[in-house]
Amino acid sequence: MPVWLPRAMVLALALYACFRLGSWAFDQLIGLLINVLIAFFLALAIEPAVSRMSARGMRRGFATFLVFLVVLIAATGFVVLLGSMLAGQIVDMVEDFPKYLDSVINWVNQNFRTELSRVEVQDSLLHSDWLQKYVQNSASGVLDISATVLGGLFRLLTIFLFSFYFAADGPRLRRALCSVLPPARQAEVLRAWEIAVDKTGGYLYSRSLMALISGVAHYIVLVILGVPYAPALAIWVGLVSQFIPTIGTYLAGALPMLIAFTVDPWYALWVLGFVVVYQQFENYALQPKLTARTVDIHPAVAFGSVIAGTALMGAVGALIAIPAVATLQAFLGAYVKRYDVTDDPRVHGRRQRGEALLTRVRRSLWAGGDDDGARDGRAGEESGPERA
Repeated sequence: MPVWLPRAMVLALALYACFRLGSWAFDQLIGLLINVLIAFFLALAIEPAVSRMSARGMRRGFATFLVFLVVLIAATGFVVLLGSMLAGQIVDMVEDFPKYLDSVINWVNQNFRTELSRVEVQDSLLHSDWLQKYVQNSASGVLDISATVLGGLFRLLTIFLFSFYFAADGPRLRRALCSVLPPARQAEVLRAWEIAVDKTGGYLYSRSLMALISGVAHYIVLVILGVPYAPALAIWVGLVSQFIPTIGTYLAGALPMLIAFTVDPWYALWVLGFVVVYQQFENYALQPKLTARTVDIHPAVAFGSVIAGTALMGAVGALIAIPAVATLQAFLGAYVKRYDVTDDPRVHGRRQRGEALLTRVRRSLWAGGDDDGARDGRAGEESGPERA
């Protein structure tokens, strides 16, 4: 046996053990890593506001606390409004359930010539096996739901704590990161950090402004139509349509359409029409002006980044995909050398008909000349032996 073989085997086993240990640790810590990533982007988003307040003489920690307090109050108000709306709708549905059931039974009796009664239907539903099983499963799933809610609250608290530390100790974190890098790398890291702050903060602020405009517009329409819970529905439409990419508009418009349908079915069509019209106005008139200086990326790139982020990290990836791609695009733009584009119609996707016709004529002449030359060459080869 060679002398180096036992040492190589031990080294290979050690590397394999380290790889398995690292894979196990990564699988166990993937949730924490995603929370830290969300907290980092949240800290980048509030960094401009914290820096402005700190530049005016306020302590950075207190400025961060004020920003988070405003965010917490806004989120709590949104949850309370939405919860009260849903609770009110559920109570109304429960109270009006006998009316809905009577209308359904009357329609069935008229069309199918049956003699059903509401009391018999209610008794059969209450004493059915599937309803009892559903109640038992729901009762046993209360603990699971409670554990999920507690886990979500703990995760939310973890994200807020990390983002608070990242935002409050931003300068110290940058100094600690740059202290282990050479001066040239330090400049690149600081530049990338600055671009990330600008793009993420600009994305958040532009989306917040568009959410405010969308909420006000939908609130006016819902008040005109007399749809209940107009403030909560307007806030829902504004936030969901702006902060959930790609499908947020459809999710946001479904709830006010459902509430409007309970008032009058035609009101649901009016709400649908306004949602579609406003979405076109936002896509072609409002959004390009608001995001031109913040997150200026192509819609196809944004859509692809959202799909890629969703495939990698689910809903979290969909939320942070656009600012991450915008940051990467702005950072790489400084290292890509660009040239002046020639003034050619083909650059704009069109060709002049005269030039195209001239090109075809030239190609046909060249092809005819080549055929004549080939025929002359073959004729010369055939007449050569006769002359000889």
